[in-house]
Amino acid sequence: AENGMDIIIADLESQKEHIEASVRHLRETYGVDASSVFLDLSSEQSIQDAAAAISARTDCLHALVNNAGVNLGAAKVGDYDPENWKKVISINLIGQFLLTRLLLPRMKRGSAIVNVASRAGKRPLPTCSAYSVSKAGLIMFTRCLAVEYGAAGIRANALCPGQILTEMNKRRYAREAAQENCTPEETMKRAIATVPLGRIGLPADVGSVAAFLVSDASGYMTGQALNVTGGQITEL
Repeated sequence: AENGMDIIIADLESQKEHIEASVRHLRETYGVDASSVFLDLSSEQSIQDAAAAISARTDCLHALVNNAGVNLGAAKVGDYDPENWKKVISINLIGQFLLTRLLLPRMKRGSAIVNVASRAGKRPLPTCSAYSVSKAGLIMFTRCLAVEYGAAGIRANALCPGQILTEMNKRRYAREAAQENCTPEETMKRAIATVPLGRIGLPADVGSVAAFLVSDASGYMTGQALNVTGGQITEL
């Protein structure tokens, strides 16, 4: 929105108040056209309905940012609940494939896809195997899109955030604190201690890179999985 792009926000119907507040903020602050659709990535019907609603609003989708994700349960592979495993894979990987597939016809030369993966897709996150596997799969999905649609001028890149102060990570810090009989602030401090830049990341740190990846400034980049980890991961 800061760069003048019109925005369509997609989220669960239960987040209706938050979505509407975000739409108002984008319209009033940046003067762009902003709207919303309901989307539940665990439901194929919901994905089809959302894709139809988006297609009805625009002939060309310049950018698609797949940013939804869940991490359910915390257990070693042998103890992991199969239903939780399936749901994580369904939302984090299969749902993103289904939505992207339906929206590709609205993308033209110069369009860009950004898949928000995770450092867990490059390094296993203990007791969160479903999440790690889903994010590793999302990175490979990104690479497949890049090589298959490069000739059409459609780019695809992934983001791999590290310790970011999201609601998901706040819940994780609270869960670990309960297990270790300490405070969430203490578990967060331990996490920060592993980050060379010495601070927790903010959603804006990830958002600014996403904005770069859908802009012309990254026009010769595709098939990449960029680390946004404060130096926690330095390899490709």
